[in-house]
Amino acid sequence: MRLRGELCIGAATFLSLVSVILLIFAHVGQINTATVPRGLAMLKVNMSSYGAALQNAIGDPVEGLYSSNATAPLGEKEGLRQLYQFGLYSYCAYVDKAQGLCSNTSAAFQLQPYDIVLSDMAANYSGLTRGFVPGDLTFTNSHYLAEFSRAGYYLLLIGSICAALAMITGIPKRTYTYLLSTVFAILGTGLLFIGVVIWTVLVNKARDISKASLTSNGTTMPLGIEVSPGSSLWLFWASFVCLFLSIMPYLVSCCTYRG
Repeated sequence: MRLRGELCIGAATFLSLVSVILLIFAHVGQINTATVPRGLAMLKVNMSSYGAALQNAIGDPVEGLYSSNATAPLGEKEGLRQLYQFGLYSYCAYVDKAQGLCSNTSAAFQLQPYDIVLSDMAANYSGLTRGFVPGDLTFTNSHYLAEFSRAGYYLLLIGSICAALAMITGIPKRTYTYLLSTVFAILGTGLLFIGVVIWTVLVNKARDISKASLTSNGTTMPLGIEVSPGSSLWLFWASFVCLFLSIMPYLVSCCTYRG
């Protein structure tokens, strides 16, 4: 019976530990351009095909639309980057797969991809973009994306803290610590679930830009802006599942442990 109890709390601790590790990786996405953060993001915006679409629409070369300088400052109309990746604390813009620059990190970073993309374009191209991109898309609704991404951030942050507390309080072999672990695991699971659902909905709704098109001289063509979810989003989902699975063994340990 004692062996079963040890296995039960061991499983709970392992699951909550895995959840915390996944959360750490999910949180560090796009804080800098190092190998690990660079590969983790909540949302990706690929602008590499937009130049060709814009050129076909206006019938003139779009010289100066893109920047080839990876260290050019962001938001200063120095040129569009090929790829934008957004995390919970900042975003990074890349001229290729590895070279790019990140914005300053801040808590509750607000998701505003359309405004950020426009801020890198020269004034003539940002004006053309505002004219070509439909204004009724979620992708262009910066206020909506900013407000809900901020709410989702706080839910994910508090849920992550609860997950860590569930793991830590479950280490001492006491009935009351197992009770605390159960409570923290339940709270963390609920908060992570709501937070990741909010972000998933935001990403899926922002993908409406991927289906948008340009019409010029009676010809319709894809807009060339592709939005996709990043791997951090799936890490949050996996962390939620692990923490959810830890609830039952924590609860059983709480109710059956006699130390």
